[in-house]
Amino acid sequence: MPLLSMVSCCINTKFRLATKGNEKGGGGGEIQSHPAPLLNKQVKFGKSLAPPLMAALVILSPLVNDPVSLGQTIDIQRGARLFSQACIGCHDAGGNVIQPGATLFIKDLQRNGVDTEEEIYRVTYFGKGRMPGFGENCTPRGQCTFGARFQDEEIKLLAEFVKSQADQGWPKIESIED
Repeated sequence: MPLLSMVSCCINTKFRLATKGNEKGGGGGEIQSHPAPLLNKQVKFGKSLAPPLMAALVILSPLVNDPVSLGQTIDIQRGARLFSQACIGCHDAGGNVIQPGATLFIKDLQRNGVDTEEEIYRVTYFGKGRMPGFGENCTPRGQCTFGARFQDEEIKLLAEFVKSQADQGWPKIESIED
């Protein structure tokens, strides 16, 4: 409850209002307050402010953190969607069910000379070894997928997505709804 303690520390105890139930009669018309009821009111006040304060923090967090543009977020989502459509069957979580030494983890990408977006694009477009190419103009035909082909922009998004995931160690990706 750091938020509640932050709210309670900011309340000035010098200007407490006496309300029914927390006043204690003293000499000279002086009002003294009981700390327990006042603390309870501070906690209730803090609890009532917690949701709006958290919403404000979430909304304002892009101002504090490095911003990712909406376009970049959409591109990442599109890359993830393309990956789940065409690549995840062999490369689930960055692995490789056909060739264990050809995973999409950065150490294997580096060892195989495919650790840049350009190289990932080239292999995705034209294929390599057992991996078929997915480019519209992929040749030779035997090296290319018999399934759906991707446009250049889609392969670029895939390459960006794979590179970013490899750089992060392939964190768990939640399923993306269409």
